[in-house]
Amino acid sequence: MTDTAPGLPHGRELDAEVLRERALAALVAARERTALLTDSVDDHDLTAQHSPLMSPLVWDLAHIGNQEELWLLRAVGGREAMRPEIDGLYDAFEHSRASRPSLPLLPPAEARAYAAEVRGRALDILDGAPLHGAGRPLERAGFAFGMIAQHEQQHDETMLITHQLRAGPAVLGAPEPPRPAEAAPLPAAEVLVEGGPFTMGTSTEPWSLDNERPAHRREVDSFFIDTAPVTCGAYLRFVEDGGYGDPRWWEPAGWAMVREHELSAPLFWYRDAGQWLRRRFGVTEPVPADEPVLHVSWYEADAYARWAGRRLPTEAEWEKAARHDPASGRSLRYPWGDGDPTPDHANLGQRHLRPAAAGAYPAGRAPSGAGQLIGDVWEWTASDFLPYPGFAAFPYREYSEVFFGPEHKVLRGGSFAVDPVACRGTFRNWDLPVRRQIFSGFRTARDA
Repeated sequence: MTDTAPGLPHGRELDAEVLRERALAALVAARERTALLTDSVDDHDLTAQHSPLMSPLVWDLAHIGNQEELWLLRAVGGREAMRPEIDGLYDAFEHSRASRPSLPLLPPAEARAYAAEVRGRALDILDGAPLHGAGRPLERAGFAFGMIAQHEQQHDETMLITHQLRAGPAVLGAPEPPRPAEAAPLPAAEVLVEGGPFTMGTSTEPWSLDNERPAHRREVDSFFIDTAPVTCGAYLRFVEDGGYGDPRWWEPAGWAMVREHELSAPLFWYRDAGQWLRRRFGVTEPVPADEPVLHVSWYEADAYARWAGRRLPTEAEWEKAARHDPASGRSLRYPWGDGDPTPDHANLGQRHLRPAAAGAYPAGRAPSGAGQLIGDVWEWTASDFLPYPGFAAFPYREYSEVFFGPEHKVLRGGSFAVDPVACRGTFRNWDLPVRRQIFSGFRTARDA
């Protein structure tokens, strides 16, 4: 059983110039998206805190530049610090999100200029970096450049969440996602995944992060898993059956959350004149019955699964359903194979500003028969965020290691807000089980 990377056969390396072009394209795409998210609002909106759960957009903008300076200019390039006095301001561990508006942050024009100057110097370093297997770990296969591109795209997703929380008229636009093809219906409501071993994680994906490593053998029993994420229509049946008023379905901490905040539906839903509506990026619209439910916490996902007589899949079950190919016995990079995502495979990269209806993207289905495992919505799993056997922190403990434990639950698969550079079949996200503002949904499973 093996795992593979595109253009990186076992025992061989990608050509340095191919890596350089790949890194450049990833950095440019991330910066273009950052500009879209920050240029679409005025300076007041950039500096305002739209929710205590999120930073002001201008903090994210300068933080992106500061991390790029720390890792590409200083760590890889050996350059002198440009603005050492701001390192503490943009250290995510030093200041909570709620406290960041009170800091002496760079104003919008200065933040943009700083990030642009850092980028220019970083591209000079990229031009001369060796990017080969014998180099330093940060340079090997262009890892540091890929890490920074992923970091910026992750903050772009965070900024998109802030846009969703922001009050006021719509400022972002995107075309509608494709509808499911009538000729390619989902094979069934659920599929059976046979028990047995498979390869989980990766040891060869060049830009994979420390928590995805190493590849290791994992055994799971046979199980059934939904072929698509749970839809708004299905979730609405739980709502209207009194699910939010029945403690039988809830973990004690989840029931306490429901009562404290008087929850009765997913975040951004409300009932008006007998109809369920939602607010999405400044637009009010009817809740779409065939679209995967969005903005639910782990507690809500778990409660729905109990109500439905099912459960959330474990992280290992999710990955086996997404990656394992019974015909070859190996784990694929993505559900559809080893090739990078295309618009036919998955809803990624803020190409659309909503999930696609359940059953879309038949070209993206896994050998198991399950679909939409990549993109559309982050999917909560039953698992705590824990290290894999043989885990080694790299390049710093605060990326993953400090979050390991039962406080955080794992999400898999990515959402419409995730860029392909930060989304793989092995990619692991994690968050607190109370989080609702993130682009999270879920699918359910059951024992065979």
